[in-house]
Amino acid sequence: MSDADGKRPIIIIKRPVMAAAHHGGAWKIAFADFMTAMFAFFLVMWLLSTSSPKQLAGIAEQFKMPLAVAVSGGKKSSTSTSVIPGGGTDPTHSDGEVRKSESQDQSANDPDDGKRLEALKEKLDDMIESSPVLKQFRPQLLIDITPEGLRIQIVDSNNRPMFDRSSAVVVSYMRSILREIAPVLNGQANKVTLSGHTDATVYSQGDKSYSNWELSADRANASRRELVAGGMLDGKILRVIGVSSSVHLNPADPYAAVNRRISILVLNKRAQADIESGNASTAAVVPAPAAPATAGKTAKSANPGIKPVSAAPAPNLPPNKT
Repeated sequence: MSDADGKRPIIIIKRPVMAAAHHGGAWKIAFADFMTAMFAFFLVMWLLSTSSPKQLAGIAEQFKMPLAVAVSGGKKSSTSTSVIPGGGTDPTHSDGEVRKSESQDQSANDPDDGKRLEALKEKLDDMIESSPVLKQFRPQLLIDITPEGLRIQIVDSNNRPMFDRSSAVVVSYMRSILREIAPVLNGQANKVTLSGHTDATVYSQGDKSYSNWELSADRANASRRELVAGGMLDGKILRVIGVSSSVHLNPADPYAAVNRRISILVLNKRAQADIESGNASTAAVVPAPAAPATAGKTAKSANPGIKPVSAAPAPNLPPNKT
């Protein structure tokens, strides 16, 4: 293994150089898919940030509709009465409740309804400030926005009552207020309700059948007549009610003059739809009155084999000589 002189030989091993194996381009495909998904995600986020609430509601409705229904037509899953899509009927489902919620959703889809009522409030405020007739009654005119719509309250005062005492007779300045605001309210598409309020003073005019309930209803109806006389169409008024002293404007003092008031409510679309649908549902439940029939015909039709019993003749009694 060694040379003669004792040196070890140098052995050089040469292995063949082989190129690295090809790993394929799968990572490129995965990276491209990732970039495409990120691009789509940011595109969706940009579209959502620039969409209006009505457009967002339409987009959400599309995700509630299955593809098969969208292609072939049919009911949307959002209108299904089942708790689980594709399952059985919902035991808690009620047709009346569904109709009410649908009418509320349809009426609430008008974003300009609130803007119209705000514009009406500003218009009334400007008219009160510019009108010499209404400006002197400004402390008695309360205008605010409620969940049901625009409320105009004409309150009483000790020195300037709206009606004659314990009466539904409208005084002259109350008549002027109602006739001034009637054309403005008539120009709105929204309908109106009127409610009359009294204080807690017991009505005492000797007639027990006439109370604050009747008095508040009569005052509300008298106000309706003045609005119609001022130019409001009678069909614009949806409801006239009297609530007596059940709702105080000043709960701390039930006998305060501000509790005696007339409230005019310009309804928003949701409140108007609720009242109209409630009236329609009530009308559908009430059965139609039966046609009048004579006793003989009724008995004959009910029991053909039984003859109607006629009244026995009165006995002949001797005349009373007292």
